[in-house]
Amino acid sequence: MADLLLNVSFAAPARPRRTREAGNAKHRRFVRRRRALEQRGALRQKQPPVAPPGRKPRRARRKRVGAAESPEEPTGPGSAGPRGPSRAKAATKRPGGAPAKLVAIDCEMVGTGPGGRTSALARCSIVGYGGDVVYDRYVRPAEPVVDYRTRWSGIRRHHLVNAVPFGQAQREILRILAGKIVVGHAVFNDFKALKYFHPKALTRDTSRIPLLNRKGGFPENVAVSLKRLAKELLHKDIQVGKSGHSSVEDARATMELYKVVEAEWEQHLKLNPEPELQPRGSEPAEGGGENRGPLLSLREG
Repeated sequence: MADLLLNVSFAAPARPRRTREAGNAKHRRFVRRRRALEQRGALRQKQPPVAPPGRKPRRARRKRVGAAESPEEPTGPGSAGPRGPSRAKAATKRPGGAPAKLVAIDCEMVGTGPGGRTSALARCSIVGYGGDVVYDRYVRPAEPVVDYRTRWSGIRRHHLVNAVPFGQAQREILRILAGKIVVGHAVFNDFKALKYFHPKALTRDTSRIPLLNRKGGFPENVAVSLKRLAKELLHKDIQVGKSGHSSVEDARATMELYKVVEAEWEQHLKLNPEPELQPRGSEPAEGGGENRGPLLSLREG
């Protein structure tokens, strides 16, 4: 008869270890009470949120391992968001609020032809809205110079020895003026010396604005010289001494005079656009003399 072997252990059975619930004592009591109520049917079990009808539940996107995080993109006004650049357009002005397409010009002429009576360009200066020099060069006329007119022009023989030929200067200057608002005093004389016609809608002639005359205490129907307007309205003395005029100084003074009436003038031109044709007999004498002629009518205010 086979032997029967029994392995009997008299040790007390090990009690199962109770897992400690997370949270503090107060939270554990709350969880136990909730479970008891759920078992009795007094409390419904917590259900997951139900997606609204017609819409599929949103699935959480898994993040790829090793994918680099993209930096946050600005989404405020004027910035480029994740769907492309904002529609807000930047103002077309230079730093400091200066208009980007506005320059002032002044030219100095010498005499050519019989008796030196024909005016020819000998120097051209262009400045920006803030008075910064954009262009300033001496120009050699195509015809021999008979009268340098140094008393007014400040031009002497040595200035034109290495000067730029007229054709080259004309191309450089017109490239700067193209598409810009050009301010000048009796500026049609400058355009005539350049053999150029600038659009009237883009021309601002400070010798033809009665509002400037009124502010300076001059009659409205008189073309006042740049020197007198600068003295009365800017309190500056220009064109002094016997060395002649400085076209840079005159261009800067012209721009400053334009700024005095800029808001009123531009408002008037917006409401009363000028015709492109230049009326006959309206050009004052060269150099800004007081030559009578029809002027732009502008009411103050």
